[in-house]
Amino acid sequence: MLYWLLVPLRENLFFFNVFRYITVRAALASLTALFLSFLFGPALIKLLKKYQIGQEIRPEGPQSHYAKKGTPSMGGILIIGATLIPTLLWGNLSNTYVWLAMATMFFFGLIGFMDDFLKIKKKRSLGLIARNKFLLQFILAVAIGLAMLTLGFKGTFNLHLFFPIIKEWIPYLGWFYLPWIVFILVGSSNAVNLADGLDGLAIGLTLISAGALTALTYIAGHANFSTYLNIARVPLAAELTVFAGAFTGACLGFLWFNSHPAQVFMGDVGALSLGGTLAVIALLIKQEFLLFTVVGVFILEALSVLIQVSYFKFSKGKRVFKMAPLHHHFELLGWPEEKIVVRFWVLGIIFALFTLMTLKLR
Repeated sequence: MLYWLLVPLRENLFFFNVFRYITVRAALASLTALFLSFLFGPALIKLLKKYQIGQEIRPEGPQSHYAKKGTPSMGGILIIGATLIPTLLWGNLSNTYVWLAMATMFFFGLIGFMDDFLKIKKKRSLGLIARNKFLLQFILAVAIGLAMLTLGFKGTFNLHLFFPIIKEWIPYLGWFYLPWIVFILVGSSNAVNLADGLDGLAIGLTLISAGALTALTYIAGHANFSTYLNIARVPLAAELTVFAGAFTGACLGFLWFNSHPAQVFMGDVGALSLGGTLAVIALLIKQEFLLFTVVGVFILEALSVLIQVSYFKFSKGKRVFKMAPLHHHFELLGWPEEKIVVRFWVLGIIFALFTLMTLKLR
């Protein structure tokens, strides 16, 4: 909105020409998201407490988590709002990618909201039945995938699959791109959800991943940088940098309230929307394979659950980890919560740096 208001003013005052630049508007969107988080965060926490919208604890979880029962949940609403509002203010709203990214965040968040609402209503740690929750995610991912395919057939989205490092082989998938999109979206949203178990863990890792994806988004949309680094050129992705910047600022703002001891939890409304948002950005800029390294810690968390469940069934009751997801294993080893979170953040930074390093390997 402000983009359309301020840029035309450059004809009278040259200063307003600065708002044409994506880097400026991405920075402003990030700062706006941070400001909105600080402004509305305390009010949201107070409101959640007033209506007793608190966290329910899994009975099978670590005993130390019972002290967190009743902590305000559904704080992911703050992340979504602090991302969408700055994007609407500073983004060029004629860009299809921006609307698709915002829709993905909102509707994955809506599924999470339904799950959180049922948890609160039933006063238990389980909301939607697992298969119903997965079905809703699947339907939404198919809808997003069909939207991308429509853009692809119109020539505004590339239906080729790009691999890191490999330059020569770029297969065209066409309709076969749909299951790949669904897998990335559903897998990413659930991976973040599994990692949301310690104060500041999921949001800190998302902040790191969002920062890396913001850089990748800008590079993909920049003609010179994408050519120099030999990565897929995605012209419409340039404007997506504003959304990614707002997303990063919103994550940083929420971390202020979610750091140990957490004043508020993001809930599924936050976790599902964060995972879906990371995935859709990677898909739109044609860097889905780099998503696997950007969110490397989330994948380790998800793999720990898969390994634990599979081995438990195969061995008829034996376990690989003391508890899954992985962060619970270290809790039961006696590691303090703060140490686990910070060390997982360090791993997240390493994964993000490795991802950016691969750009020069092309």
